[in-house]
Amino acid sequence: DHFYVWNLFYKWMYGGLDSNVILQYLAWVTYPVVLISFSAGFTHIVAPQAAGSGIPEMKTILRGVVLKEYLTLKTFVAKVVGLTCALGSGLPLGKEGPFVHIASLCAALLCKFMSFFGGIYENESRNIEMLAAACAVGVGCCFAAPIGGVLFSIEVTSTFFAVRNYWRGFFAATFSAFIFRVLAVWNRDEETITALFKTRFRLDFPFDLQELPAFAVIGIASGFGGALFVYLNRLIVQFMRKQKTINKFLMKKRLLYPALVTVLISTLSFPPGFGQFMAGQLTQKETLVSFFDNRTWTKQGMTEDFNYDIHSAAWKHPQANVFVILVIFIVMKFWMSALATTLPVPCGAFMPVFVIGAAFGRLVGESMAAWFPEGINTDGTIYPIVPGGYAVVGAAALSGAVTHTVSTAVIVFELTGQISHILPIMIAVILANAVAQSLQPSIYDSIIRIKKLPYLPELGWGHHEKYNIRVEDIMVRNVRYITLNSTYRDLHEILLIANLKTVALVESAESMILLGSIERAQLQALLSQHVGRERRLEFIRDAERKRVSVVSTPSSEEGGPKVNHEVRFQISTEESSITPARPISPKPLKPALKRTSTAEKNIEIPTSNITHSLTYSSVEMFAPDFRPLKRVRISVLIEEWEEQQLDEQVNFNNCKIDPAPFQLVERTSLHKTHTIFSLLGLDHAYVTSIGRLIGVVSLRELRKAIEGSMTVKGVKVRPPLASFRDSGTSGTSSESEATELHKLWDRHSGLSIPREQQPNASDSDDKSQ
Repeated sequence: DHFYVWNLFYKWMYGGLDSNVILQYLAWVTYPVVLISFSAGFTHIVAPQAAGSGIPEMKTILRGVVLKEYLTLKTFVAKVVGLTCALGSGLPLGKEGPFVHIASLCAALLCKFMSFFGGIYENESRNIEMLAAACAVGVGCCFAAPIGGVLFSIEVTSTFFAVRNYWRGFFAATFSAFIFRVLAVWNRDEETITALFKTRFRLDFPFDLQELPAFAVIGIASGFGGALFVYLNRLIVQFMRKQKTINKFLMKKRLLYPALVTVLISTLSFPPGFGQFMAGQLTQKETLVSFFDNRTWTKQGMTEDFNYDIHSAAWKHPQANVFVILVIFIVMKFWMSALATTLPVPCGAFMPVFVIGAAFGRLVGESMAAWFPEGINTDGTIYPIVPGGYAVVGAAALSGAVTHTVSTAVIVFELTGQISHILPIMIAVILANAVAQSLQPSIYDSIIRIKKLPYLPELGWGHHEKYNIRVEDIMVRNVRYITLNSTYRDLHEILLIANLKTVALVESAESMILLGSIERAQLQALLSQHVGRERRLEFIRDAERKRVSVVSTPSSEEGGPKVNHEVRFQISTEESSITPARPISPKPLKPALKRTSTAEKNIEIPTSNITHSLTYSSVEMFAPDFRPLKRVRISVLIEEWEEQQLDEQVNFNNCKIDPAPFQLVERTSLHKTHTIFSLLGLDHAYVTSIGRLIGVVSLRELRKAIEGSMTVKGVKVRPPLASFRDSGTSGTSSESEATELHKLWDRHSGLSIPREQQPNASDSDDKSQ
């Protein structure tokens, strides 16, 4: 492991002070406090986006939402350095989520690098496919489990998965797992490529049919335990946020909270102290190795007659038996892991939950071994109980319950290198998922809700009334739009009032026929070209030329000193308070509903106060015998000119218009709307009726409708049983609507609208696949 050196140094420092308990305690506590504090501080300074797991954010990104500064080089540096220190501290933290984030960072940076050479890496859909494969790589190289990694990444990051990415994920995950295990051989940690936690369960008769109820109990209990873990984790975060005094204090002292949590956990796990009742001296890897051990730790509850190995000896205590030690370990690690995963450091929750589940399975296995000390008699043959098999089942069940995945069973098979317990593992995982999904969301969906990420939740089970809701019930009816007859003043007002990424274009305010949509950056560019700084300077030049021609005297034509009629100007930009707008890029513009980039948001909107930036000192005349216009006169002229220009009709010939924005009819059901938004990755869609724009629905309204928090304000409330329409009038109304639609189409069929450039053949082929 990449934190192997940290653990060696930690054990060497702790073991060298065995003669003094106080110095041992100081070393035991100081070491993780320094590492966690450094990890939290480094992450906060370099890239705060690197804190946490990474899977919830990747789930949001794969849906199509752009999260700022999340896939950058500095985030990669912060994630790697912070994760190394956090894992080396010895706290109950995982690495699966951060590995997924790191792999996604590598994929994003690689795509960015390859885009300099052109080709398919400039296509956004290719980037999404690369990120989907990177998620599989992160899980695959974490546990050397390529098959489980691909399946797990699909379950936790995708609502709908493109099958064409399936083999790409397997290809990348297989090679990542191969390199991960080859490095272990080169580092001489392993003699050959083998499973990470290799087990040696008997293959001829791994379990008896009478043990299946015990495995089912593990699955059901793990379901309740997984839901409790998610609830406890969210409760801790919400408690810290609701306490305003504590929250403000910790915001000023950002390293205090990680340090206090680390001191608390390290103190309770101190081996000579309370840690002796929970095997505090073992790492997570050593703990799993001891849990997966074939041999029984106890016989009829007595521990004196058992010969322990180096790891299993940590579970032997003279004042307590194995059952008490395991119960204390499960309870303490449960709330410690829930608390530790709230630290602002790169960390995950999968591995701590995996260890807790293995401990619970081991507890059930040891109990079965105590109840059946001689084993289970089957057809005259006695097969002893294997507690290690119960630990494997418990690990898969609890981790599956917390993450709401079934692929943890496959990960366990690849982790242990044996598939002998496939039936009990699948039974336990399915039961755990059934219980957990009915009680709490997954740990990743819970983090999405805590961070309020723009992700669309799933339609829950049993909410049949939500299927009767239609788009017209949740849409926003006060839609900002522009018409073909709009003036530049209308553009100016809508850009100042509404912070929209795209604006609807309709034929007129009376007909409201939706013709397309225009990006905000395009409208800003139109306004800048018409009343921007360059146009103002051109107007001043024309005004000065006219004045020079008027004030020319006859003496200059009779042989006197001639006046140079070509007046030259030098424009001083030092006193200008407005940055000139950027020119329109010659490249094809992105789709109209695509998210606005940071560079596009920086395009300024020309306003009337730009007039005052062109002062008397900004216009300098170099012609002899010339007196420039007065400062007040220039200001008045520009104001009059600007008012005149703003009242002119907009010319859309130089503007890129998306002629086919995403539209929904007003009677589209909530279920169908949810499916369309999830499949296409939309953030909003226009609602039309016979081609007329009547509203708009976005992720916000859709999420509120699904979560049941839609308010009455601004929303048309549907009466009960509103979905049962009168079928008797449907034929007449549809016929009249169709006739009216044909009339509107004939009237506007000759209308010519500028369109976006059509994609090339290669892009269209990629989209059609």
